Amino acid sequence: MPPAEQGLVRCEWVKGTDDLYVSYHDDEWGVPVHDDKVWFEFLVLEGAQAGLSWSTVLKKRENYRVALDGFDAAKVACYDKGKIARLLQDEGIIRNRLKVEGTVKNAKAFLEVQREFGSFDAYIWAFVEETPIQNSRRRMSDVPALTPLAETISKGLKKRGFTFVGPTICYALMQATGIVNDHTRDCYRYAELVGA
Repeated sequence: MPPAEQGLVRCEWVKGTDDLYVSYHDDEWGVPVHDDKVWFEFLVLEGAQAGLSWSTVLKKRENYRVALDGFDAAKVACYDKGKIARLLQDEGIIRNRLKVEGTVKNAKAFLEVQREFGSFDAYIWAFVEETPIQNSRRRMSDVPALTPLAETISKGLKKRGFTFVGPTICYALMQATGIVNDHTRDCYRYAELVGA
């Protein structure tokens, strides 16, 4: 039975969406990430989403995996103008020049963070002392678009050379990667992640 038909109570934003979106909510959103390759993937995808819907990005995710060498930051950091030009012709990804060039720039910044801190994971989780923030939202309208912590993380990333990491994008990144649990209290994933 597809996830959308299982009758579980989920966050409001999932209702009426396709199974890809439901699976993302059920299996990934809010689950703490500790793998640098996954961190780079989410940085790319959240930046690509700017001005678009998340479902648009999810539908292109597999294409991004192929186009960006499995989200290998070391490989992406070496992309030259020719590779960028080819990516801009790839209908499987979002063909926005600033976003594509920003992905390469972010790969280079990502590698610098890894060199300095040992991993991007160590750098980003230090903002919350390695402990996810467990919110207690009653409804999605209670969830802010950004927080002071998202602003702090955004400033830190920008200072290190990242782009497409404004506070709103950073808060979405925090939610997606489990730095913050913003599942609403009635969502079946809320209790599971509080106890994780």
